[in-house]
Amino acid sequence: MGTYKVYVTRFIPKPGPEFLKKNNCELTFWESDEAIPHSELVKNIGAKKYDALLCMLTDQVDAAVMDAAGPQLKVIATMSVGYEHIDLDECKKRKITVTNTPNVSTDSVAECTVVLLLMTARRIKEGLKAVRDGLQREWRPTWLTGFQVTNSVVGIFGLGRIGYGVAKRILPFGPSKILYHDVVEVSYAKDVQAIYCQKLEDMLMQVDFLCICCNLTPQTSHRLCMATFSIMKNTAIIVNTGRGGVINHDDLAVALENRVIGGAGLDVTEPEPLPKDHPLVNLKNCVVTPHMGSNTWDSRNLMSLTAAECIVSAFKNEKPMGLVV
Repeated sequence: MGTYKVYVTRFIPKPGPEFLKKNNCELTFWESDEAIPHSELVKNIGAKKYDALLCMLTDQVDAAVMDAAGPQLKVIATMSVGYEHIDLDECKKRKITVTNTPNVSTDSVAECTVVLLLMTARRIKEGLKAVRDGLQREWRPTWLTGFQVTNSVVGIFGLGRIGYGVAKRILPFGPSKILYHDVVEVSYAKDVQAIYCQKLEDMLMQVDFLCICCNLTPQTSHRLCMATFSIMKNTAIIVNTGRGGVINHDDLAVALENRVIGGAGLDVTEPEPLPKDHPLVNLKNCVVTPHMGSNTWDSRNLMSLTAAECIVSAFKNEKPMGLVV
């Protein structure tokens, strides 16, 4: 394999760059920890004849980027599971290989889902604020009382790898039932004692906690809205670590303010990030985190390495592990 030029749109953990350099790749970075503006990406990738682009979920990779890169661009590797930011149709036309980093953040996102569930259920956000504001007083029987997972009904919307990981971690808490809704019933659900609900609404009516772990598709877009909130228990808690667009956020704000449902924990939002003056940010019964589900060194190091390995595989005309198209 000869020397290849790779443009990287962000500083990333060392394993990926080190692997690329060991495999005769010359790297150029957007020298910032912030997202590269689209205009800068177009300009910079046109500066040299790059053979590969290693990008992030925050980068819009469209025809303008590919035109600027030139016909020698062979592979676009995104250091993310999602790839909706890449124009796949353009890539197919130009015979550009597209790869992602599947499976590498499953455990970290599943852990984060459980953390958000517990934070919201046990009203940790309100407790921290009470301490900061000096409102903590002597013990009172009903102050900051929340809900426990033991003997509750937990629902999982999307029992893929992350949904399964959530169920596996929830099971030791002793819920009365774990329910799930997905496109089809899956055989491995029995390993976590999860019961299939063919209709989402049938699951929503029963759950105390709902974990959203599904992808964003035309079928799941705004699937959680006032119509579905209205059939849930008024104490139900929703946790979303899947995709922000699965929830209609305007409806969610109204539902939380009016106690149609009990609370929400959101690591993904629409838009992302939420404006600081968005109603959801300041609601007592809503915990919002900055899309940090995969924020562990274990996960990010592996994502960096996987993206690099996919690039090298494409250069060698091998099938990359994270092949998208």
